[in-house]
Amino acid sequence: MLTQAQILQEFITLWVVIDPIGTLPVFLAVTVGLSAAARREVAFKAIATAFGVLLFFILVGQIVLEALGLSLGAFQIAGGLVLLLFSLQMIFGEAKPEAEINAITSNSQRAIFPVAIPSIASPGAMLAVVILTDNDRVAVAHQVMTAGIMAVVLGFALVMMLLANPIYKVIGLAGASIISRVMGMILAAVAVDAMLSGLDRLGVIGANL
Repeated sequence: MLTQAQILQEFITLWVVIDPIGTLPVFLAVTVGLSAAARREVAFKAIATAFGVLLFFILVGQIVLEALGLSLGAFQIAGGLVLLLFSLQMIFGEAKPEAEINAITSNSQRAIFPVAIPSIASPGAMLAVVILTDNDRVAVAHQVMTAGIMAVVLGFALVMMLLANPIYKVIGLAGASIISRVMGMILAAVAVDAMLSGLDRLGVIGANL
């Protein structure tokens, strides 16, 4: 069993890599123009998808990554690149009416990409759950405990997304469009930082850059 200190350490680690608050910009961007019920549907499906993905990595992630020869640095660079492309779409993309947005993608697709992956179940989160359970690969109790801590953090992420509904009532569609572009800039910075961290892990650049 994990000690209280270990549980707190895992909670902090998972909170940082999943980043429930940081999920809001992506969620706000992909749910512009949707009804409150549709936004709730996207939120619940995104959390369920992210939980399934991260649980998979808790159980067999180490085996898969070792078989493929992938490193944390490569995961960070790939995830950062995906987030950067999405952030650029948020910044420069044309505003679309609700009917056009709904015609482009379903709520399930919105929930899976980019909310569940790579925003919630980011490459960093996938690798983090692998690292947290690596030394106890056959210890089911540790895996269950880590999955429980992860579920708590994802619960916070769900609450954050559900709180977006009152925000929409205040700012409206036009306000959400403005916020989407502002948050796109923030996401771009986060994406670049992730790629720089990945390059640093691979030894391509110095830690002081």
